[in-house]
Amino acid sequence: MNIQIFGTAKCFETKKAQRWFKERRVKVQFIDLAKFGMSKGELRSVRTALKCRTEDLLSDKAKAGDAAVISYLASEEAKEEKLLENQTWFQTPIVRNGKQATLGVRPEIWKQWEAQG
Repeated sequence: MNIQIFGTAKCFETKKAQRWFKERRVKVQFIDLAKFGMSKGELRSVRTALKCRTEDLLSDKAKAGDAAVISYLASEEAKEEKLLENQTWFQTPIVRNGKQATLGVRPEIWKQWEAQG
């Protein structure tokens, strides 16, 4: 497994994901969205894996606040650009395993990844 966890250091849900993999001795790469962020290519890879729209990646807190502006942007590319400018708006954790991804804490899916080796 090649696990990447996108989140923030203070996020409780991100810590749960990190702990889940650590308990199973799975090495992970943690990317702190507040410090380093996600590239446009990574965002598109995650969206493809999740089969979702950009606004589906927003946290509930962000949807209620400033991030609501994303829903008014015309193109998906404009929405991506706005989210990449404000990466703390992401719902976390985003966990990637190659071309697969999950949004939030999803141990039932991670177990499948583990079984696949």
